[in-house]
Amino acid sequence: MTTGSDAAVPLAPSAGGPGPSEEVARLQRRTVAVLVLAQAVGAVGITIGIATASLLARDLSGSDAQAGLAQTAQVVGAAAAAYVLAGLMAARGRRVGLVAGMLTGAAGAALAVVAGVLGSMALLLVGSALLGAMTAANSGSRYAAVDLAAPLRRGRALSLVVWATTIGAVAGPNLTGLAGWVARRIGVPELTGPFVLGAVAMLLAALVVALGLRPDPLLTARRLAAGATEGTGATGATDDAGAAAGASRRRGIDWGAVREVLATRPAVTAAVVALSCAHAVMVAVMVMTPLHMEHGGAELDVIGLVISIHVLGMFAFSPVVGLVADRWGRGPALGIGAAVLLVSLGLAGTSPEGHSWHIATGLFLLGLGWSFATVAASTAIADGTPLEARTHVQGASDMVMGLTAAVGGALAGVVVGAWGFGWLAAGAAVLVLVLFGAAAVTVRSGTSATMA
Repeated sequence: MTTGSDAAVPLAPSAGGPGPSEEVARLQRRTVAVLVLAQAVGAVGITIGIATASLLARDLSGSDAQAGLAQTAQVVGAAAAAYVLAGLMAARGRRVGLVAGMLTGAAGAALAVVAGVLGSMALLLVGSALLGAMTAANSGSRYAAVDLAAPLRRGRALSLVVWATTIGAVAGPNLTGLAGWVARRIGVPELTGPFVLGAVAMLLAALVVALGLRPDPLLTARRLAAGATEGTGATGATDDAGAAAGASRRRGIDWGAVREVLATRPAVTAAVVALSCAHAVMVAVMVMTPLHMEHGGAELDVIGLVISIHVLGMFAFSPVVGLVADRWGRGPALGIGAAVLLVSLGLAGTSPEGHSWHIATGLFLLGLGWSFATVAASTAIADGTPLEARTHVQGASDMVMGLTAAVGGALAGVVVGAWGFGWLAAGAAVLVLVLFGAAAVTVRSGTSATMA
């Protein structure tokens, strides 16, 4: 296989056993490598504005209660993009869908800069919604990592791509100082600087995927499932032909296929619920943390550091999480995530305004609990969904996850404005109890992975 080319490669299953051929295994390694690089670069774009988005929204709206609306709009945009990208990936494969999401996210970042220049809250919300397409693309990347993975290695393959986000995500919030300097140099408001750098990072990530994700892993998996011969198992240049033969041409999500899977596979349903609850808890608490700290006099660089610690918890330990999910099972990993989230809410909810060890530790554990829940639930969805319905169920789960988190983010500002940060943490704990229930259903459904 020629790197970055569309040369044909043998993709028939190995005659020696049920596992993938050596060529497919090599293609899987290449796919994961490309996704890791794209995630590392693109994560800068999606996380660099976390520490300042709520502050920019507060300044443009003139209200603390509306500080969380920018992040909420981004989450809503991610949910809408999940719907669109699911249909696009079903019809054209992972590569086309991921690139489309990344380019849309870059356009959203540019629009956020314009919003800051013009002082328009409405324009900021539109830009934030478009930024959500990058979040949806990141989600699609984690699923792309398991299209060709052996069943007992799905958790590790998915978690490795999630881990790659650490590189850019931890660096992103800490680039707020550099972003401010860039903003001053080009004459835009300081709080819009992170979006300038973010747009550049998203464009670079799109370039990596466009050039490197050949052949497309989803379309290749479909050919293998259809029993394609060596001669028809072509790559790149035949992506569109393979898509036309094996993919639905629906626009958006095939809800009939989704309903059938959810009605007959309780573990998949539980995993979708788990994803939604964990993401809503994480988003609601995270988006209000900068405001909670600023009220106590914390400086912007300190706020950025705490957010970096949070992002470290989200992504840095995901390979370990994936190993746990593969060896102990998806349900136990979900249970661990719920327990960690509960502890994190106790620490964050009792933290004083400003900077303290409570908020830093709580935000780290918030990220770690989210990691356990997200990796385990995403792998359970991949385990339990037939190939022909995979993009639709995955897109639907991300859409529901995004909408639930959007509601959580919108309510977070209201709750904090009316009653305080502690009550927000208490309300989030209710969703963690639901997550415990989802973990129990997953265990009872017998979806725990066999020892690898």
